[in-house]
Amino acid sequence: MANLIGTKKLGRNSGQRKALVKGLTRSLILHGRITTTEAKAKALRPIAERFIAWGCRAARAMDEGDTPDNRARAVHCRRMAFAFVQDNAVIKKVFEELAPRYKERPGGYTRILKVGFRRGDAAPTALIELV
Repeated sequence: MANLIGTKKLGRNSGQRKALVKGLTRSLILHGRITTTEAKAKALRPIAERFIAWGCRAARAMDEGDTPDNRARAVHCRRMAFAFVQDNAVIKKVFEELAPRYKERPGGYTRILKVGFRRGDAAPTALIELV
């Protein structure tokens, strides 16, 4: 039975897979779109969506008013994001540029478009971009 299968393994052990996804997430946030294999794009999508959702949650909390509880909620979201990708440029872009843009959107921050096949090994490639 194939119940409760979390993520695709992508032919890597857990440390390598975690590093790969962190790097892909960082590149996607900084550049807005990246081209990678279809399997990596599909594995990246839920993680990138969750990462942007932390920014949106913080933006919504601060829109409700500048109370200590809302400020604590926003700081918690920022710390959760920083725990995943330790790069201040990425955190700044998510919380200051992307979060206000996607604040009212209820998810679906990324789009995957199939591009074709990679030269050399004919792996199916895809373009993953921020909507």
